[in-house]
Amino acid sequence: VQLQASGGGLVQPGGSLRLSCAASGSIRSVNGMGWYRQAPGKQRELVASITSGGSTNYADSVKGRFTISRDNAKYSVYLQMNNLKPEDTAVYYCNAEIWNLGLRQFGNYWGQGTQVTVSS
Repeated sequence: VQLQASGGGLVQPGGSLRLSCAASGSIRSVNGMGWYRQAPGKQRELVASITSGGSTNYADSVKGRFTISRDNAKYSVYLQMNNLKPEDTAVYYCNAEIWNLGLRQFGNYWGQGTQVTVSS
């Protein structure tokens, strides 16, 4: 089982980016999914999360600007980021709790990270 993230890049302040993350492998089901970020010299922090039923949770710093969504049929999670600010610059990681058919248990999986840089 692995998570593959994509969609990062360089954008000017006020711009938008959309991150995508897809799970693949021997999967039976996926519970919660989310996005975390880590800026240089800082701890990794939760940006947004979404349950299998679609309930969402956001960090205060991104409320009203970021939107998390998922496609259960594709085992995918997305993060639409609008009105980006320089302080949003970080490596963004996707995370998911996945039932691994081979291991016959839930596991916590991380994507490889994608760089988001907000700069003029």
